[in-house]
Amino acid sequence: IPDSGHKYYLQFTTEDYKSRENAGSCLATVLYPKKKSVPVVNIKCIPTKDEKQVQEEDNRLYQKIRHRTKPIIGSNIPDSYGNIEPALEPAWALAVAGSSFIMWEKSTESLGYSMAQVKSVKQWIRKDDFIEFDYTVLLHEIPTQEIVSCHMRLTWLPDHPLKVKYFCASEDRGLEDGSGMESGSAAGMLHEKGANF
Repeated sequence: IPDSGHKYYLQFTTEDYKSRENAGSCLATVLYPKKKSVPVVNIKCIPTKDEKQVQEEDNRLYQKIRHRTKPIIGSNIPDSYGNIEPALEPAWALAVAGSSFIMWEKSTESLGYSMAQVKSVKQWIRKDDFIEFDYTVLLHEIPTQEIVSCHMRLTWLPDHPLKVKYFCASEDRGLEDGSGMESGSAAGMLHEKGANF
């Protein structure tokens, strides 16, 4: 698109990150603006799971975290053999969802990311019903092969958007900051700029 940037039309299928089952098919347009800013994404998906099933899965995950007697604290998820302790799986699931926001916001037309590891996670005990975690996540930058460390604070309650605030450090880029909100399940993504922690 002249003076705007490149626009891509995509058709793809999604899969459940844990079971690897087909989660739905999607059509999307992605515009990478000429000026440096986040990609503009319009997406429509036909999920294979109905909304009630997604809500039940969200509630099971929430209850698993909420009814713990001690906060979740962990490091190196997965470990060097690719294993995740069962007690840390809920924290990993939320890290996958939260880091997807960071990867979307940091991606450019020639630079992409995948989550390599949760370096550390700590759950904060709150007096309200929300659950909150602090993470250090390592993102694999493609094609540079650089590993980028990001601190992420994530807050979530089922039927509410997943709130994500983060900053990333890179040897040659210094500190970057951003914050946002994304849906706690596969229902979509919202974005909101805000203050640093």
